[in-house]
Amino acid sequence: MKFLIARFNHETNTFSPVATSLADFEPRYGEEALNEQRDARTAMGAFIRICEAQPDATLITPVSATANPSGTVAADAYTHLVDTILDGVREQPDAILLDLHGALVAENAADGEGELLKAIRAIAPDIPISVALDLHGNVTPAMVENADIIVSFKTYPHIDMAETGEHAGRLMMDWIAGKTRPITRFKQLPLLSHTLRSNTNEGAMQRAVEAARRAEQEPGVLAVSVMAGFSLADFEHAGMSVIVVTDNDKVLADNVAGDIAQRIWREREGFVYRSEPLAESIARAKALQAAPGKGPVLLLDHSDNVMSGGTCDTMDVLQAALQAYLTPIVVGPICDPQAVQRLWKMRPNEVVSADIGNRIPLTQQGITKKPLRLTGVVRAKSGGEFTVTGPIYTGARVSMGRTVLFDTIDALIVISERRMEPYDIGIFDCVGLDPSRYDYLLLKSRMYARPVFGALAKALVECDADQGGPTSSNYALFPFKNIRQFVYPLDESTNFTD
Repeated sequence: MKFLIARFNHETNTFSPVATSLADFEPRYGEEALNEQRDARTAMGAFIRICEAQPDATLITPVSATANPSGTVAADAYTHLVDTILDGVREQPDAILLDLHGALVAENAADGEGELLKAIRAIAPDIPISVALDLHGNVTPAMVENADIIVSFKTYPHIDMAETGEHAGRLMMDWIAGKTRPITRFKQLPLLSHTLRSNTNEGAMQRAVEAARRAEQEPGVLAVSVMAGFSLADFEHAGMSVIVVTDNDKVLADNVAGDIAQRIWREREGFVYRSEPLAESIARAKALQAAPGKGPVLLLDHSDNVMSGGTCDTMDVLQAALQAYLTPIVVGPICDPQAVQRLWKMRPNEVVSADIGNRIPLTQQGITKKPLRLTGVVRAKSGGEFTVTGPIYTGARVSMGRTVLFDTIDALIVISERRMEPYDIGIFDCVGLDPSRYDYLLLKSRMYARPVFGALAKALVECDADQGGPTSSNYALFPFKNIRQFVYPLDESTNFTD
């Protein structure tokens, strides 16, 4: 059998000032894509392993392309990557397995995944299609109408990427073998959840996912996915939904989706995050450090989260921490190529004053900030490369570009040339720094940092910049224009009836 397997991933923050070009996807084509993904802990990697285990399998892998969350995808990048996948579809595979995100917005396609699937269906109307999605996908009618199987992650932080691919791939193989005839239905809610409330380890989201897992044990139910959605994609269909795959039973699929959607709606306030003033977060962190226990207090700056499209250069939380004498504090990474360029030239122990961060104007939010001037010495320089040892993207080789460790006495700051979500200890290992030895640790992250750095910390405090950031949890800071008219909590009078 001939299988087409492709990966095209992007979570688009339409408010982010960080451009998204073709180069940002670092696309790999054909044999290179196959070899890169064969052992990867991704849905595409799982698809490859499942398909290669089939007798007489031939694999078409037109592309593996993924970019860190950022602004709207350039039209030429989207068109090129879609056309590359369509060229593979024209080879007439027997089945198509796609590793997508679900919240891609391009300049020429507001519903990035929906338009891709429609284009595939136009070429191959009868070829079965199985799709693995990120839990933060904004699911649309076009996506569901043009895919036979859709399964999403069930964890955030995302540690089940490969397992999701295995699930979606297994359903495809069962269909091919004649064991089942999967159909997919979904229910969309008028609920714009906050990313910090999609943590599957606690609260309403945990309970919703548990309900999905229970439903998957029912006869005829093949998969149930709770989609948190991605609110910072200013797009009509942004928000929560439930996807259900059954064995050729539309009524069962609709009923299961409706029941879980109603459960979510009853707990809708549990999907809303109300940020506290930054000064209160800082004061709480200081009090927690004074309490018994070992390790740093972990401050998570979710107003500038790289994996939601953050610039990785805002300085509000660090500035507030220094003003409140939360020292010594380890910070990293801050993405500032200009600062790296200057500090890279410094000799060991040479004292220098440098402007750091706040380089990129938040144009859509009408926010411009000045860099923070700090004085210190460069303690270490590195190429910024490491291999991920943590549970997210395990084994991946990562490069932050040239990286320096800047010591201001009060703060030890890792400054890099590239944006980097702090999901692995490698961000500090590469400059010889052990963050567990210090009182405070400040990272730009919502969830991805927690599996590794939460284990090192004595306590955790979530911090949101009062004056705004590219990924703030305060919806009032974002000029939404395209989201549906009635959606909670933007309109608290919103009603939902199944």
